[in-house]
Amino acid sequence: MPSAFPARFRRLALGLTIATGLWSIAQADQPRTEVTAFDQAIAEAAYAGAAFDEVIGAFYRDRAYRPIWVGDDAAARGRRAALLRALRGAGLHGLPASRYDPEALRAQLASVRTTRDLGLAEVAMSRAFLQYASDVHSGILDPSSIDDYIDRQPARPDGLALLRDISTGDPKDVLAGLAPQSLEYRRLLKERLNLLRIIQAGGWGATVPMRKMEPGDTGPAVIALRDRLVRMGYLRRGLSARYDKALERAVRAFQHDHGLKPDGVAGKGTIAEINVSATERMKSVLVALERERWLGDRGRKYVLVNQPDFTARIIDDGRETFRTRTVIGKNVHDRRSPEFSDEMEHMIINPSWYVPRSIMVKEYLPKLQQNPNAAGHLIITDVRGQQVDRGSMDFTQFTARNFPFDMRQPPGARNALGRVKFMFPNKHNVYMHDTPEKHLFKREVRAYSHGCIRLADPFDFAYALLAEEVGRVDDPVGFFQSTLKTGRETQVDLDRHLPVHIIYRTAFTKPKGGLEFRRDVYGRDAKIWKALQQQGVALPGVQG
Repeated sequence: MPSAFPARFRRLALGLTIATGLWSIAQADQPRTEVTAFDQAIAEAAYAGAAFDEVIGAFYRDRAYRPIWVGDDAAARGRRAALLRALRGAGLHGLPASRYDPEALRAQLASVRTTRDLGLAEVAMSRAFLQYASDVHSGILDPSSIDDYIDRQPARPDGLALLRDISTGDPKDVLAGLAPQSLEYRRLLKERLNLLRIIQAGGWGATVPMRKMEPGDTGPAVIALRDRLVRMGYLRRGLSARYDKALERAVRAFQHDHGLKPDGVAGKGTIAEINVSATERMKSVLVALERERWLGDRGRKYVLVNQPDFTARIIDDGRETFRTRTVIGKNVHDRRSPEFSDEMEHMIINPSWYVPRSIMVKEYLPKLQQNPNAAGHLIITDVRGQQVDRGSMDFTQFTARNFPFDMRQPPGARNALGRVKFMFPNKHNVYMHDTPEKHLFKREVRAYSHGCIRLADPFDFAYALLAEEVGRVDDPVGFFQSTLKTGRETQVDLDRHLPVHIIYRTAFTKPKGGLEFRRDVYGRDAKIWKALQQQGVALPGVQG
């Protein structure tokens, strides 16, 4: 027991006599029948109504109310010290230490005078442990309450199993294993510390005047740009007042790391991103940590779509093996791409496009009411699947509520889904597909779809997926191209399903160190940050 705890606490923990209705921790492994003040203190918590407390009650009943935290043996002291250390370090994970109040726990332990006090302290320690374990493992927020388009249900840890683990295992190992074990989470923890040091040192210095600068320019604004990029680590310190090749390369590197067109010209969009403070960037990192806690286990190999980055990648054992640009949902209600995880099950080569009802009634019905031959690339069918004669149909008699037809675009080069789509069946009816609108991939911000994920290189993506079908598809390119040339709609099932994670990260790490940032295209991170603040997460006080 640390010396800061009073002797009376040590005496209570070491031995409490049965004669006074108490019990001896030293003999707690022996059968007993009497109800003690210690038991009653724990039982009070068990009936408090909270899920944690029900778990706590079950745990202590199963072990005949023997304590795991407040004993004076080496094991209890080790658990107690490890837990208090973890709670004090909650901020390292972007969690609010005030949520667990380790100093209040320490004070409660130090003020113990009766066996009942001892029991309440034991329960308080277990409650703090379970709260911290749930938060650091699965996050402190309920994702679905933040935004309707965030479809995440974090898997909360089994409290009873956790209490059993901490009571029998190495407490340091148990506590260290609570947080996500993904490579990205570990990197984010490291980059959070690096960013914190920058903030504490005053940030990245003075902001840059909001004016366009390009190679060859000179003057105070160029010096300010150079100084800021030096502080950010993109450029070595120098005295030149000219926008030279070195500065141009630094601007390109910054643009690459922030999802901007890497032209080496410091336009207003680039300057605006350069002027974002280190403290503001910390918000994105803390939100990314919370989001990573929601995601859970990514799997060894998976497809990763990061919406603000407008990319889709295949990650294999931490290494990127494929990347392509994407178009995501337009930033308007009912068209934003949702966040969720599922499994890639099959692809459809030469797909038909079955027009979603929302698009039929909102976009095509008004056109058909004005001109029955509008949208001639679509086949209209009735409930029996028979093609409707447009010329004999009065579409003005229908409304969005009673429109009785289906609409389909047959396979072809101009099909809205392009020549291939990739299916991971889900309630959002969102999937990945080709597109004839290739020009959109040249744009910096690519939010134009109805919610699905369009791929710039869909054929290469198909080859990568088919390469996994070892023994079944020996020549992925040849197999795909021969199927494509038939022109027939063909479903190709994948024997090896691949996890698909459609995520939203405005801050993410680079494999060799450092961070990349993206703009909050849907404003979701701003909502999450506000919710984190309401739970007590705070930023460092120094602006920079």
